[in-house]
Amino acid sequence: MKWANDKFLTAGWCMAKIALLQGLMASSSVLQAQSPPGAPVPAGEVRVGAERTAEYLPLLKDKRVAVVTNQTGTIGRTHLVDSLLSLGVQVTKVFAPEHGFRGDRDAGEHVKDGVDQRSGLPVVSLYGNNKKPSPEQLPGVQVVVFDIQDVGVRFYTYLSTLHLVMEACAEAGIPLVVLDRPNPNGFFVDGPVLDMGHRSFVGMHPIPLVHGMTLGELAGMINGEKWLAGGVRCELTVIPCAGYDHRMAYVLPIKPSPNLPNMSAVYLYPSLGLFEGTVVSVGRGTDKPFQCIGHPGAKVGSYAFSPRPMPGAKDPPYKGDVCTGLDLSEYGDFHSKLMPRLSLHWLIGFYAQYPSKERFFNAFFDKLAGGPTLREQVQAGWDEERIRLSWRPGLQAFMQLRQRYLLYDDFL
Repeated sequence: MKWANDKFLTAGWCMAKIALLQGLMASSSVLQAQSPPGAPVPAGEVRVGAERTAEYLPLLKDKRVAVVTNQTGTIGRTHLVDSLLSLGVQVTKVFAPEHGFRGDRDAGEHVKDGVDQRSGLPVVSLYGNNKKPSPEQLPGVQVVVFDIQDVGVRFYTYLSTLHLVMEACAEAGIPLVVLDRPNPNGFFVDGPVLDMGHRSFVGMHPIPLVHGMTLGELAGMINGEKWLAGGVRCELTVIPCAGYDHRMAYVLPIKPSPNLPNMSAVYLYPSLGLFEGTVVSVGRGTDKPFQCIGHPGAKVGSYAFSPRPMPGAKDPPYKGDVCTGLDLSEYGDFHSKLMPRLSLHWLIGFYAQYPSKERFFNAFFDKLAGGPTLREQVQAGWDEERIRLSWRPGLQAFMQLRQRYLLYDDFL
């Protein structure tokens, strides 16, 4: 394999194997009780909420419906909106999150309102200046349906979109129906818990970086813990998946965003997403986004890549420059399931070799990490296991809270 001779990768590999053995021998700890998921589960073996039409069509009958969705909202091979229209549901408008209704926009790109060419429905952007449905956008709407595939990481913004949609529905007195989908990273919980003093659109809740919950479960937690503005509660119905539990390695049938094209990227995203707050490229503008990391002149690894403009990455960092670093594509697909945990050795290693330490992190890192603590620990020379121990009290408290809102059998 490409990564077998890289000293940073092999070090992480050995550490992971040791940690796995420790985990199997000590089930009393929250972190060590986590075990590798079973064999990958194809999407067809799980019925997602959208497919369970008998459970929610009665809630939409004779109602004017708005749908919050993107390209992942499907029933089989047919888009949810097209399916609802064919079933006689009165869909009046579509709200689209980051990356747009068809999921082809860059991360962070302003998404404009428009009209869906296939259905003729108005499409209202919930990314850019308008992240929350406004009162002017909801008159006449009697039910809102939410159906978006998440990847189980706090800074993936579909969770924030869900929060703001719940808030808007609560304020307008409109019921919300969440059609749940599996979490492809739902087989573990790890990372620092968000410091609410650093709340932002890439982190709105006091949950770990990897929370191990579906959006349906999180919707229940948001409501139950009164995290909506003013403590309001949304009239919420969650249509759960059938045949799913948190031990599964669920394989996504559709890529959730342009730069998460396969399961290796999805599994690596919790660890590599933090690099977006540093000088290190995560491979945007290459054929391996979130599967390779590096920067010009890096002394970590020997893999070379040159970012270029492409769909989903129109102006990637280091466009046209040669970056050196690591190809993690094979590693991510295999190892991430073997040892389910957030990996910090790449972040620590790249920081250690970067000559201008004061320039390595940017202001976005603290938002992604949920506060300044992780950055300060890396800058102070803490090793990975010491950092991980500092997360334990927050993770233990969250695990107790999480149990109250789970809809599916857990991995513990």
